[in-house]
Amino acid sequence: MASLFRDRSDASSRRESLNSPLRDSTESSTNSLPSPFGTLALQLSDPDLRDTAYEIFVSACRTSAGSRPLTYTPQSERSTSGSPSPSSASSASPSSSSPLQRSLTSAAASKMKKALGLKSKSGKGGDPNKTPTKKAGTIGELMRIQMRIPEQADARIRRGLLRIAAGQLGRRVESMVLPLELLQQFKSSDFPDPQEYELWRARNLKMLEAGLLLHPLTPLERSNPSAQRLRQILRGTAERPIETGRNTESMQLLRTAVLSLASRTIDGSGSDTCHWADGSPLNLYLYQMLLEACFEISDEGSLIDEVDEVLELIKKTWIILGITQIYHNLCFTWVLFNRYVCTGQVETELLLAADTQLAEVAKDAKTNKDPVYCKILSSTLTSIMRWAEKRLLAYHEAFNASNIEAMQCIVSLGVCSAQILVEDISQEYRRRRKGETDVARTTIDTYIRSSLRTAFAQRMEEVDSNRRSSNKHQNTPAPILSILANDIGNLAKKEKDLFSPIFKKWHPLAAGVAVATLHSCYGNELKQFISGLAELTPDSVQVLKSADKLEQVLVSIAVEDSVDSEDGGKGLIREMPPYEAEMAIANLVRDWIKTRVDRLKDWVDRNLQQETWNPGANRANCAPSAVEVLRIIDETLDSYFQLPIPMHRALLPDLTLGLDRSLQHYAAKAKSGCGTRSTFIPALPALTRCEIGSKIWKKKEKPTQTPPRRRSQVGSMNGRDSLSVPQLCTRMNTIYHIRTELENLEKKIKTCLRNVENAHADITDGLEIKFELSLSACQEGVQSLCETTAYKIVFHDMSHVLWDNLYLGDTASNRIDLFIKELDPTLEVISSTVHNRVRNRVITALMKAAFDGFLLVLLAGGPQRAFTRQVSQILEEDFKSLKALFLADGDGLPDEVVEKASSQAKNVLTLFRADSETLVESYKRMVTAAFGSAAKSRFPLPPTTGNWSPNEANTVLRVLCYRNDEVATKFLKKTYNLPKKL
Repeated sequence: MASLFRDRSDASSRRESLNSPLRDSTESSTNSLPSPFGTLALQLSDPDLRDTAYEIFVSACRTSAGSRPLTYTPQSERSTSGSPSPSSASSASPSSSSPLQRSLTSAAASKMKKALGLKSKSGKGGDPNKTPTKKAGTIGELMRIQMRIPEQADARIRRGLLRIAAGQLGRRVESMVLPLELLQQFKSSDFPDPQEYELWRARNLKMLEAGLLLHPLTPLERSNPSAQRLRQILRGTAERPIETGRNTESMQLLRTAVLSLASRTIDGSGSDTCHWADGSPLNLYLYQMLLEACFEISDEGSLIDEVDEVLELIKKTWIILGITQIYHNLCFTWVLFNRYVCTGQVETELLLAADTQLAEVAKDAKTNKDPVYCKILSSTLTSIMRWAEKRLLAYHEAFNASNIEAMQCIVSLGVCSAQILVEDISQEYRRRRKGETDVARTTIDTYIRSSLRTAFAQRMEEVDSNRRSSNKHQNTPAPILSILANDIGNLAKKEKDLFSPIFKKWHPLAAGVAVATLHSCYGNELKQFISGLAELTPDSVQVLKSADKLEQVLVSIAVEDSVDSEDGGKGLIREMPPYEAEMAIANLVRDWIKTRVDRLKDWVDRNLQQETWNPGANRANCAPSAVEVLRIIDETLDSYFQLPIPMHRALLPDLTLGLDRSLQHYAAKAKSGCGTRSTFIPALPALTRCEIGSKIWKKKEKPTQTPPRRRSQVGSMNGRDSLSVPQLCTRMNTIYHIRTELENLEKKIKTCLRNVENAHADITDGLEIKFELSLSACQEGVQSLCETTAYKIVFHDMSHVLWDNLYLGDTASNRIDLFIKELDPTLEVISSTVHNRVRNRVITALMKAAFDGFLLVLLAGGPQRAFTRQVSQILEEDFKSLKALFLADGDGLPDEVVEKASSQAKNVLTLFRADSETLVESYKRMVTAAFGSAAKSRFPLPPTTGNWSPNEANTVLRVLCYRNDEVATKFLKKTYNLPKKL
């Protein structure tokens, strides 16, 4: 920052040092900006330009006194106080009307400074240690000091002008070429130092070359003879310098060539005006030197209080330099602006003055479309605008509360420059886009967006750097984006309070644009962060929470800023697509849930393949895998409620559904591979007729050997023989154990939810926490396993008793007792293994399977079984014995359950008591009723439904098929031609 404050310790002594004939040739500030007026084709130093500008100034002011004779008063004869002494006043009276001799009146306030918003020197704080400087008494003396002209040089200029006036009385200054005239007036003897004379002569010759050959007002053809002669003369001076101060031949040749070129006009008409210093950009460089004299030497950032009087005299040079009011406004704007830059950018008043003066330039630009002027205007404004852009495109780096006033002026300069360049100079704008583009708003929009993007990037770097350094001191430093969100929130508030009020003059939605830009910048980083997240972590949740908080701050500022806008801020809000931080958290939680649910499913699949279903593994006689899966679910719930998220309740259904499906999957896998009821029910044999007269029907006579098993009558196990009854019981216990734990899981979830939300019981009001899928799967699984176990026992494990013994051959000899005897140990196993809440369901299923087997033997037992009407008593007695087994003298199943399960068999047994004639008539009625007219010519064969009933035709037909008498035989032979055996 030290470089911003220039050392002005020697500025107070500069005016006094200018009385010395020696001057510093390196006076230009190294901080000044490149000139926008263009590049001089000839090297001319600032002292060269300043000396010539001063000569023009003095000549223009002295000749403005009219026809009165000019006099010269040496400095030594003037009063040291700055006011003429009585004696000098009388001697100077003939020229007292000269503007240069006008006395200064420091009491008069400067109208120019007031218009520009500048304070007078008396109103500015001064350096108390600074030595007071001697005040100039006249404007001429002030101008000499301001332009750093030594007194000897000033005296020589005035003498030369007197000589010129004496020889050319009444000739106006614009009708002569001043460097040429001065070259004719002085020779080397007029200078105290030969070197100074050489520099002086070289300067004047350079001015002639620059003004007449390199930068002429009227375009010059290279073949112009006068131009060629002048070039030859100037080249010749390198070998043989022109002898000045005399009317020599070389001077005459120079004069002829110079005047011929200086008198040229664009239209070729004659003119008394000589054009030697009014070509661009030479005239602008010279005029800039005059305007620079309006600044204090001892305080380079301040205009002199006498600026009004000085500018009044400077304007007298316009006729020589070809300056008009519009060029003056433009040059003065540039000088004020450039002086602010040169003086270390600390004099805010200069910026304000430049901004005020630029308003005049804007007025001029609307009415003047001269190509030369527009070119200079464009270059000047482009230079100002680019300088402003360097600061405003990153204004957060350049400005703060201490220099906010300067920023207001710089913004105004930048916007005004852009407006003039686009609206008044750009032909493209005038042709196509006028009325469609708000230049000021677009410019401010660019400043805001650019600076905030830069500021955002810097905050990112700072946060990252600070975090890396803090890693050495903290075990778990906060994540970068979380810290950044807080910083960006503070940046947005600073923008709204400090910078947006400035920009709002040109852009009504300045704050909204700012927060929309920050929203976009942070959103890009957040999007990358989210896309790289593989799992939910405390850091990721912290970042997303911070992002959500930041978004609320940014959106609130945008909404507040756009309340009065035409669209109510909809356009800005569209620029701010929601971060959806909560959605991101929710998605991460869902991924977290899915990962654990998938992991649990894989665990279930893997462990159930290895499960032995050993009933003695634990007290509950259930599989250890079920205990483990419930433990995993319990831990998953604990982990879920420990997640640092704000939406446990909202995402709870996702978790419970996943766990519900996992338990449903376990229950389904636990019963899979065991088969179903239909797996073990044997296929019914083809409808056939028993063989009449066979030995097997003889009373008290048993077959000599047991007939071979009818494998077709045994349900296929397809490799399931390894499923023992204890294992099946363990599966039932396992599924039932899961079923009983579902309610505990629901209670646990509600308790955890209340704890994590620090809420009362009402937090769970209306919240449905039900494991419906697993509940249904468990209920269906237990029921399926009960039936599977029952039908496996009856139709597979005891098929040798049921199919190969019961009522086979002699009905009276192969009764139900053996079946009951072998079934009893199985009931003991079930009772001792299965959970008491499931035991009755298994035994009930076993009872139903036993009665189904009993009926199947009676109605589909094959041709080796036959029943007479007389054996119906035996069948009914066996039926009662089977019922008694499950009643167990009151210790078994409830009576109503047994009665309901045995009702079908009981009803079918009534058919076995009926005579064959009655059965045939009943069958005919049933078939006729079922098939209608189709049964008149021939009785169709009724389908087998398996729903045995005395009112079902197929059931009656089967009873007839197994009836051992002539009536049944004749009817079946005649009606269906059934064979007597398979």
